[in-house]
Amino acid sequence: MMPTRRSALSLLSGSLAAPGLVWPAESDDAMLDDLARRCFLYFWENSDPETGIARDRARRDGSPHREDRIHVGSIASTGFALSALAIAERRGWQPKAAVRQRALNTLRFFARKVPHERGWFYHFIDTRNGERLWKSELSSIDTALLVGGVLTIRQAMSDNREAAKLATEIYERIDFPWMLNGTALLSHGWRPESGFIPHYWDTYSEHPILYLLGIGSPTHPLPAESWWAWKRDWNEYGGRRYLGHAGLFTYQYSQAFVDFRGRRENRKPFADYFENSVTAIRAHRQFCIDLRTEFPGYSENVWGISASDSKKGYVGWKGPPRDKSIDGSVVPYASIGSLMLTPDIALPAIRVLKERFGERVYSRYGFPSAFEPAGDWVGPDVVGIDAGISLLSIENYRSGRSWSWFMKNREIPRALDAAGIVRAK
Repeated sequence: MMPTRRSALSLLSGSLAAPGLVWPAESDDAMLDDLARRCFLYFWENSDPETGIARDRARRDGSPHREDRIHVGSIASTGFALSALAIAERRGWQPKAAVRQRALNTLRFFARKVPHERGWFYHFIDTRNGERLWKSELSSIDTALLVGGVLTIRQAMSDNREAAKLATEIYERIDFPWMLNGTALLSHGWRPESGFIPHYWDTYSEHPILYLLGIGSPTHPLPAESWWAWKRDWNEYGGRRYLGHAGLFTYQYSQAFVDFRGRRENRKPFADYFENSVTAIRAHRQFCIDLRTEFPGYSENVWGISASDSKKGYVGWKGPPRDKSIDGSVVPYASIGSLMLTPDIALPAIRVLKERFGERVYSRYGFPSAFEPAGDWVGPDVVGIDAGISLLSIENYRSGRSWSWFMKNREIPRALDAAGIVRAK
């Protein structure tokens, strides 16, 4: 049974219960606090209290979703939900006992009841019982994002022996070499009907956290050389050179957990992954600005195109280079998820999104998946992983806690060192 709207609101800031919103008079910290609370509210209201499994998506105003979507859970969304619980406990957004019970319920369910194969979980599962949905794959990257939250809780609740034990069990039973399928690269996943997916994490994408979890595993480790097995595919735009031709989210997800600051590879190309994300975000913003002759809704502070909902369904928007499907929509989490990396350009963008577009786009759970700044369309949903990357980015900007909790897991610094991503001298 999901929490009621009234009970959730009564435990959060009065700003959420107020009928109106305060626009320009807000301080930046108050604005970010309000947005963070709304992102957390998504997970509090849209995770099953007994299983902890978070819904893949929900209506942005909290109204009931269509029937076939109500119980669709996402393991990546659940990883962000666990991190959200850690943040909520520290900030006092819910009673400590309630937050800890939800976290323990989640860890117990994934350790004991959710179907898995060699420790890997299915991408989409039923929020009520953890059963596989839609014949989805055992997802390597989504399992990694789930474990990001699991290991965050292990440190945020380090005084709870059961939480530490369960988190360790979930992580240590993952058979990372099995997902290599006899190659040097990790597969995207596996299905019981057809075996391994014939696509591998072979160029820059959101996978750094996946490889690092594998290299750091104390039970089923990947060889450290697996870090160097994927191709370094360089991109360039507006005089900026960086790794990757993928969506903007690929520069954010791993960075929400892994603190790459001050580290770089000790072999060519000597990549600095924090600075690589910074460069990619700046190039992407300029790319959006350059598109405003075609799409006048874009500007210096209205930018961000990444995988999201659209008028034609879910799309893998990216750029540069130009994705032909770009239609002038803006994806709010693209700038919010960049806050921890490029606050000088992300914070003004968040402020403008809220002040200029107001209650048209800002609702119960914050911003929608996407909307048209120069049109009438506003996406009806908030997607769990969008709320998750937004919340973790805000917290890292405000306190660095998401980074701190995850990096306290000794397996992660050990994996970075083993892979040759060392402290810059």
